[in-house]
Amino acid sequence: MSKKTLGLNEQLYNYLLSVSLREPEILRQLRQETDSHPQAKMQIAPEQGQFMALLVQLMGATKTLEVGVFTGYSSLWVALALPPTGKIVACDVSEEYTRIARRYWQAAGVGDKIELRLAPALETLDQLLAEEQAETFDFAFIDADKANYEGYYERSLQLVRPGGLIAIDNVLWSGRVADPEVQNNSTSAIRALNDKLSCDQRISLSLVPIADGLTLALKRR
Repeated sequence: MSKKTLGLNEQLYNYLLSVSLREPEILRQLRQETDSHPQAKMQIAPEQGQFMALLVQLMGATKTLEVGVFTGYSSLWVALALPPTGKIVACDVSEEYTRIARRYWQAAGVGDKIELRLAPALETLDQLLAEEQAETFDFAFIDADKANYEGYYERSLQLVRPGGLIAIDNVLWSGRVADPEVQNNSTSAIRALNDKLSCDQRISLSLVPIADGLTLALKRR
């Protein structure tokens, strides 16, 4: 028994996956293909994808937002969890990375659920607000360049409905956020957002120590 979160060694992590992971074959194929990509570290962990899909199902979400697509693993988890009429607005800047994503979305039969917008995400989020889509999203996932995390969060908070959920990835940043000697731009940006959210009364908050840390911010009604 323990009064704090367990650290997972390789043996325990593999056990966790063996008794809980229900990864569809198409997702396994995408994850394995991405593992050989030079930027493979940008992909979320499979247990995190499954957890996010469960959150979407628990909420009964039908419209979601993703900031940072990469090869589409997280968006595919969410798309498969959405109902047939569900929709994801996915934001990225890379035609190269998202070409892989689109191939797998089509193979999984969810391509019609995902609207990919290739542009700087702050521009896309501002455009969604200009299109009067504020408070129309049930769920948002932020996993893009860390320097803009606060801007992504503030815009996402406007876009999700009261009772909607924002999930923010990499908030533990391999432990660097807790090391005062690490002061690079990305680490400082994550640290600043963590500090801000800890006292943000617009949300209910939990930082879940899954994968590289996942903040859950529920917009208060």
